[in-house]
Amino acid sequence: MTFAIFTLVQHKKHRNKYYGYAPYVREMDIWNSHFDHVIVVAPISSSNRIDSIDIAYKNQNITFFEVPVLNVKSLSGILKVLVKIPSILFRMFNVMRKADHLHFRCPSNIAAMASLVQLFFPKKKKTMRYAGNWDPKSVQPFGYRFQKFIFSNTLLTRNITTLVYGDWPKPTKSMRTFFAATFHEQDKVDYKPKNYRDCLNFTFIGALVPGKQPLMAIKIMQLLNTKGVKCKLNIFGDGILKDELINYIRENEIEHMIKINGNVTKKELMTSLQSAHFNILPSKSEGWPKAIAEGMFFGVIPISTNVSCVEWMLDYGKRGIIIENNVKLAVEDIREVISSRDLNVMAKEAQDWSQKYTIEKQSEEINDILST
Repeated sequence: MTFAIFTLVQHKKHRNKYYGYAPYVREMDIWNSHFDHVIVVAPISSSNRIDSIDIAYKNQNITFFEVPVLNVKSLSGILKVLVKIPSILFRMFNVMRKADHLHFRCPSNIAAMASLVQLFFPKKKKTMRYAGNWDPKSVQPFGYRFQKFIFSNTLLTRNITTLVYGDWPKPTKSMRTFFAATFHEQDKVDYKPKNYRDCLNFTFIGALVPGKQPLMAIKIMQLLNTKGVKCKLNIFGDGILKDELINYIRENEIEHMIKINGNVTKKELMTSLQSAHFNILPSKSEGWPKAIAEGMFFGVIPISTNVSCVEWMLDYGKRGIIIENNVKLAVEDIREVISSRDLNVMAKEAQDWSQKYTIEKQSEEINDILST
């Protein structure tokens, strides 16, 4: 049986093995374990350097079809894409013809093109994994809305299971709520009450990019301290904003309260989370905010802007703090909860919920999807 994956995740080839972003590869290893042969349609990075965030597929019976990274943000980029599209579509058609199961990672421009090609294969079994915000009311680019329409329309796309984050009104017959998992059953720990009266430990986990708004998290820490809430922040992640954040921290002389740790191992992250009080992610857009769920797994109270399925994850504020996308308002939201709620009860409810979503549970879900 052959499994074909269409994804925008950039891969690296090193010593005849294919590597990719670790959280993505770990999940795909579960899917791939059900098949003899895997075909991956994705970009290849120009760098062969294997970083700490990269791991290799376990199933190495892989045929790789490289597609270029498509730049549609400039006129020259659009013209180049138009020239390349026919060959990409032809390549995708041949891959789908050979495969027994088609798996689309959305949203991405690769999945957008594949969504059209798959129309010619109504009898092929398919899954679409939508990693973005499924909220029908959210403002999204046309390409995202196009993919959601094609893959969720049961008249256009046949024999598909559409996997989305959260519980949304008016689901189609093909839709199924799914989740992302980081930890195993064996990683579970019992909840231990924490002291919320002294200095509060905050974490930020995520790429240091504009969409995640790490600078907003830093400014929230500054204002909280100014308002008398003693706290410090550990930032885990890397990205294009790293130098800007370092300069901001230095210029404002707040090195004592903010530390940028870069990318760390899963074990190091687990250790840090077990001593944290709050996990903050003032993101502009998310699918399943994995960083939030990771903190909750260890009884860390999540603080997040209201994007995607966050309200559902946080039970509308019962097991976390939903903040406004504004520093001053966010600080008031946080201070109000700190002063009025039993934080150990909130943290315990966050942990109980998150510990339902383990890698073993995800494996069971995938097995069920593939067996139906």
